[in-house]
Amino acid sequence: MTETIVKPTNEIEALQQGELIVYPTEAVWGIGCDPDNEEAVLKLLEAKQRPIEKGLILAAANVSQCLDYFDFDAVPIEKRAEIFSSWPGPITWLLPAKSTTPKWITGGSDFIAIRVSGHPTIQRICKTFNKPIVSTSANITGTPVSTTMAEAIEVFKDQVAIYVDEALGGNDKPSVIKHSITGEIFRS
Repeated sequence: MTETIVKPTNEIEALQQGELIVYPTEAVWGIGCDPDNEEAVLKLLEAKQRPIEKGLILAAANVSQCLDYFDFDAVPIEKRAEIFSSWPGPITWLLPAKSTTPKWITGGSDFIAIRVSGHPTIQRICKTFNKPIVSTSANITGTPVSTTMAEAIEVFKDQVAIYVDEALGGNDKPSVIKHSITGEIFRS
């Protein structure tokens, strides 16, 4: 008896099935998956030709979706207002990772990159999926980012199960990345 494979019909089914999705972000097209599914994350890293050691960003609809991934108590009290008042928005913070946070997301670091996005597509996906998704640019590592869905399709073809055809957020550059402890800016 052969097993019937049911292809996902939308981005939520794709995420639940461990597949990759491409979707609009604040500035560029993103590629993502379920951060708790190691096989899906490894598939994403292979598609992007990205080393696991670089770690990945999680995008969420709200802070509570991220509490399983970062150690809230390890965030300095004096930094909390700056961090949490910047969300939702295009700022990614490197936050202390919980010891249980998958190393395939952190890249082995003691920190995890998290952004609470105000983009309506990311908000909808994360609320429906009921947790954050991996959010990295839809390109091969070291090549220009995809600024149109057609470019993302050209790069990833059938490696991606669902391409979410909705509008980009209108920002002219990817999110700023800041360290929650040192304040260092890694990308501006």
